[in-house]
Amino acid sequence: MSNPYEVVQEHQDLFQKLLRHVPGFKGYIERGQRRAADKLLRDQVALRYSELASRAARLQKAMADSGEFDLLDETEGIALRLRTFADRIKNASYGYSGFFDAIKINEQELAKLYTFDMAFFELAGQIERGLDNIEAAIGGEGLPAAIRAVADLARQIGETYDRRYQIITGTAEK
Repeated sequence: MSNPYEVVQEHQDLFQKLLRHVPGFKGYIERGQRRAADKLLRDQVALRYSELASRAARLQKAMADSGEFDLLDETEGIALRLRTFADRIKNASYGYSGFFDAIKINEQELAKLYTFDMAFFELAGQIERGLDNIEAAIGGEGLPAAIRAVADLARQIGETYDRRYQIITGTAEK
C-alpha cells in the first residue's frame, strides 16, 4: 500500500488546490488530508484484521470437524483479539483521538507513529503465516504450538496499539 497521505493529496480537486493559495487555508487542507490519510490507513488495518479474525473463526470449525475440541477456546481467543483490534482501530476517532488537532506531533514522533502503523501490517503477515501453520497442523501434534504462536502475536497487536497511543498522548517514555 502506498503512503495514504500521498494518495489523498494526489486526489485533491481543483477547488482545494485553488484554496491552498488563501492564507491560513493551506494548513487546514493539509490537516484534513492527514485526517483522511489516517482514516484510509485505519480502514485498511481494520479490514486486514477483520479478514484474519474471520479466517481464525473458520479454522475453529475445521478444528471442531476434526475433533480438536480441547483447543477451540484458545482459537476463539485469537479470533476475539483480532476482531476487537479491528473494531478498536476502525472506530478510533479521526487521527487517533485528535491526532493532529490538540496534540502537536513533531516529525520524530510522526516517524515513530508510521513505524507502529507499519508494524500492524507486518504483524498481520506474521499472523497470516501462523494461521497457515494452524491449518496445516489440524489433526497433528504441532497444533497446540501453532496456536500458542498466533496467540502471542495477537497479544502483541494490542501492546503495539497501546505504545502507539502513548506516543500520541505524550505518555510514552522518551
